[in-house]
Amino acid sequence: MTRSTIPACDLEWTFVRSAGPGGQNVNKVASAAQLRFLLAGNQTLAEGVKQRLRRLAGRRLTADGSIVILARGERSQEQNRREALERLEELIERARVEPKPRRRTKPTKGSQERRIDTKKRRGAAKRDRRTPWD
Repeated sequence: MTRSTIPACDLEWTFVRSAGPGGQNVNKVASAAQLRFLLAGNQTLAEGVKQRLRRLAGRRLTADGSIVILARGERSQEQNRREALERLEELIERARVEPKPRRRTKPTKGSQERRIDTKKRRGAAKRDRRTPWD
């Protein structure tokens, strides 16, 4: 997915001070990028993709229906911005993949026979452990 398919109006950027690499720069510059993707108001994604995206987002999903991604691993604001956007794009790509429906199948005759045979052997072993009362 390219950036052009995510409308800029659905993205909100916030920059905060970051822990991690950067030395004294960490205390002065807001280099951590917080990306808020307004999923509830998005018009470009299909409803099925939105539902899968909500499930994939996990704790990154807020009560108002936004997905919040915090990137603070890099030293510069631009690198963190790029990383946050890439993580969002990767999440959306995963949500676009529709899971294949599971088809129920019957157990094969051989597997049924093996299961019954195993049960019989286990029962016989337990029966042999019993103490005779006669």
